[in-house]
Amino acid sequence: MDLLLLGGTGFLSRTVAEEAVSRGHRVTALTRGVSGAPPNGVTAVHADRNAADEMARAVRSVKVAAVIDMSGETVAAARIAARELASADSYVYVSSMNAYRNWPPGPVRGEDDPLWDEESDAYGPVKAAGERILSRAFGDRLLSARAGVIVGPREIGGRLTAWLHRISAGGRIAVPDALDQPMAFVDVRDLASWLVDAAERGMSGPVTATGPYGMTTYGGLLRACRETVSATGGPASELVPITEKTLLEAGVQPWRHLPFWLPEEVARTAWQIETATARRLGLPSRPIEATVAGTWEWMRRAGTAAYQAGQAHGLPPELERSLLS
Repeated sequence: MDLLLLGGTGFLSRTVAEEAVSRGHRVTALTRGVSGAPPNGVTAVHADRNAADEMARAVRSVKVAAVIDMSGETVAAARIAARELASADSYVYVSSMNAYRNWPPGPVRGEDDPLWDEESDAYGPVKAAGERILSRAFGDRLLSARAGVIVGPREIGGRLTAWLHRISAGGRIAVPDALDQPMAFVDVRDLASWLVDAAERGMSGPVTATGPYGMTTYGGLLRACRETVSATGGPASELVPITEKTLLEAGVQPWRHLPFWLPEEVARTAWQIETATARRLGLPSRPIEATVAGTWEWMRRAGTAAYQAGQAHGLPPELERSLLS
């Protein structure tokens, strides 16, 4: 199959490119050309997706049976893609759960929950607008994958990598006391494989693309991190639960300072995501222990770059010392 990827060098998009090549597809990746080359076996073309003339020139000679769009960050990009790629048999658009008007805090009860419908440059409204524009152009040839929290190897957002980075340093570690809070993630490798499936099979419609609610808990995630690091000779560490009241009074920023942590009032609904459609359409969900192990293996192999990504989030050392004292 002649597969065009919009993106091909990032966290999700590189994983999709590798998966598509491994299946024998003829893969072209359209990128800006500023963040490295796509994987071996992928033909690269370069354009700014927000520039209609550049996009038109870049795709003019590319054979396109299916598109996987992982770089749709503006309304203009959606409009240009809808016009220039209108002949594609299948269009898979990576949207976001942020397209849902009421998430967070949620819950998300199904794909019919309301989306943002006003003009805005904010992330969620842009994703919702992209879905509307592409739906008008492609109809039942469009699948909108409303991705949840993506984790796994090459994760440069600094969330799971931040916990692994901190636990690998050992010692007493401040963690939220909400260790029994159910959570849900999607491994980048599972999502990438499923997106290629969707392009191959011509899946259509909106799909909330994340793991099942309660696939792990906050405590389960942290224990998996500690056990994975320990199994490779990492130092001993002690998880020290800190109450929400203490964390907030100390100025701890939810999600940023303690990745994946949300105050209880938000967390009790934000993780309640209905994923029956995703399960029916075959989106896999590997155990969190496998995701953590794969991420840690990548971090050890990647070295400095991975550890720098792991420092993008996390408690400042002086704040953690204060909490632990």
